[in-house]
Amino acid sequence: MSSDQLSATFAALADPTRRAILARLAVGETTVTELAEPFEMTLPAVTKHLKVLERAGLISRGREAQWRPCRLEAKPLEGVADWVGQYRQFWEARLDRLEDYLRELQAQATMGETPETPTQLSKEYNDERKKT
Repeated sequence: MSSDQLSATFAALADPTRRAILARLAVGETTVTELAEPFEMTLPAVTKHLKVLERAGLISRGREAQWRPCRLEAKPLEGVADWVGQYRQFWEARLDRLEDYLRELQAQATMGETPETPTQLSKEYNDERKKT
């Protein structure tokens, strides 16, 4: 996925109305009128949101007689998932270090050792973070 496509996808996902529209379309295709029903906005305002989603490649709109059904196009979301997935290992490693540190504190408390002050804990945690 190009960075321009990824930027367009993130920009489209930045708005809660557009995310709600995508959530509805994940259930199945529907018309613009049906998509607009839960929102307190005009049909033209909803149409503007749909155009943003369409430009980002997140939805497609068909034409069946007078109906304009919308459907979810999930391919751009794969690019977002891939991009976010790059950071998963980073966060898992940080959480693992935090878990180890909390176990160490619990062991100290169980053995009756004097707990460290918050300042000492913070310094130790930051020192551990610098090692990795």
